[in-house]
Amino acid sequence: MLEVKNISFSYKTIPVIKDVSFTIQNGQNIAVIGESGCGKSTLLKLLYGLYDLNQGEIFYDGKQILGPKFNIIPGEEYIKYLAQDFDLMPYISVEENVGAFLSNIFKDKKAFRVQELLDMVEMTEFAKTKVNYLSGGQQQRVALARVLALEPEVLLLDEPFSQIDAFRKNGLRRNLFHYLKNKKITCIVATHDRKDVLAFADETIVIQNGTLIEKAETIKVYENLKNKYTASLFDEVNEIPLYLLDNSVNQETLVLVYPHQLHEVEESNFKVKIISCYFKGDGYLIQSEFEKRMVYFNSKIKLLTGTFVFLGLKE
Repeated sequence: MLEVKNISFSYKTIPVIKDVSFTIQNGQNIAVIGESGCGKSTLLKLLYGLYDLNQGEIFYDGKQILGPKFNIIPGEEYIKYLAQDFDLMPYISVEENVGAFLSNIFKDKKAFRVQELLDMVEMTEFAKTKVNYLSGGQQQRVALARVLALEPEVLLLDEPFSQIDAFRKNGLRRNLFHYLKNKKITCIVATHDRKDVLAFADETIVIQNGTLIEKAETIKVYENLKNKYTASLFDEVNEIPLYLLDNSVNQETLVLVYPHQLHEVEESNFKVKIISCYFKGDGYLIQSEFEKRMVYFNSKIKLLTGTFVFLGLKE
């Protein structure tokens, strides 16, 4: 179990992480989400032991994780951290990078391990290629293979798919998280991409201005909309007066609604003007206006700008 107890940290005088506490069970995949600059990357670095805490403690299976004041070489052997800069050696080959920290005593075993990891990240054909000749996305895939080479107990990933092409990203995500589950490796991913979260994260941690504002099962974080900040990390979100969606309610209470939860109806109190249509592949995201308030909803067909439609809440 990873235990984070009331930790705080600041680079200078302004706090970056503020009194954060949580626990993570072994083998879980956890997503850390939040807007840019909220403290996601700093939190991963603290978990790895790259910085000294201002206050609080971090433990893994009862052993305290300490920073550079206590370790000549920061970081713990059983934890691997993949930063956004990859930290690869550019003038040696892909396979040499992946196998850099594997023992040379059993060369066949090392070669098999390197091949296994290159297969997983779909980089086998580039095994002999020097890293400096690779694209950013290819380097990111090599870096993923490298941090897994010694099979850590805890894996910390900071935006691990940010430079990988969309057509390859989906398969790589499935391969990686399937591998981690099979090996029971605890994984914590800091990400902006909701696709990294919804399908693969057992739980999601939401960070805002260095403060943990929510930690729960991912499906509950997504469906139980507690605040606009969290909802907006997953999708466009509407703030709609409740009486527009429920005729029995006469108050101005605002509710949070995703675009896919709204649909066109024959008649309602909720009449909106179409402003723009954005093609999504399986339909359109419609931007509309109600009493100077922007409202977003999904539609199977393109709607004519300037026309009016009635909206209701899907059951």
